[in-house]
Order: sequence, then structure tokens, then C-alpha cells
Amino acid sequence: MTQAITPSITLYERDLDLWLETAIAQLKAGDFHNLDVENLIEELEGLSGSNKREVETRLKRLIEHILKRCYVNMPECFRGWEVTIINQRDELQKLLKQSPSLKLHFSKMFDDSFATALKIVRTEYLETAFPETWQFHRDIDTMLNVDFWE
Repeated sequence: MTQAITPSITLYERDLDLWLETAIAQLKAGDFHNLDVENLIEELEGLSGSNKREVETRLKRLIEHILKRCYVNMPECFRGWEVTIINQRDELQKLLKQSPSLKLHFSKMFDDSFATALKIVRTEYLETAFPETWQFHRDIDTMLNVDFWE
């Protein structure tokens, strides 16, 4: 009779949170010999990518609502759009304060974020004439502070 050998499941595969706690404890104790370096690298790379994706998502949402507020003539919606703008700006400021190097990423993906936001608002508001290009300053300080509709 042959018996199938099942591969052992690692802690990383079994319980990510417990694996993280273990890795943190090993790092604090200087126990680098037992550290799961391969998965630690994977998690750190994922974290870096996650922060960049969050900046991108929030910038796209910010642009989308600035476009709505500036070009869609629906005064009953202004307050809601302005609240979303305030929230997105606040979250972006927190991310950029925590990781200032993301400012470079912010600038690099502005055009793609604008293009996607433009597609969204044009689909949502077919009768509104939105500009083909961003009509305002696009530097981070301006994007996070200026009310373009005033």
C-alpha cells in the first residue's frame, strides 16, 4: 500500500497574522536565522504596491469629484462632491505625510488618473462638456488645497 505524502503547510500559508507576529518577534529578538525572508520580502513588496495603488485610487476619485464640482450644473450635489473632495484630500495628505516618496508616484500617475476619472464622469453625465485636458495646476499642493470651482 502506498501512502501519499502531503506537503507540510507553512505558518505563512496557515495563518498570515500569526506569521506576521512571529516575524516581528524574530526581528525584535535579532533571530534572523529563523526568519522567513522570502515571504517577508513578498509582503514588503506587496505593502509598497498597496500604498501606491491607494494613492492612485484616491487621486482618481479626487479628480473625478473636482470635475463634477466644476463642470456639472447640479447645485443640489455640490455639498456631497465637496465632502468627497475633502475626504480624499485628507487621506492623500496622510499617506504622503507617512511616505513622502509617494509624492513622485503622485506626479507620475496624474495623467492616467485624469484619463480614468474623465471616462467615469463622461459616462455618468453624458450631457456635460468636460475638457479633454486638466485645466488647472496639477502640483500636489494645489491638488490638495485649492477649491477650483471658486
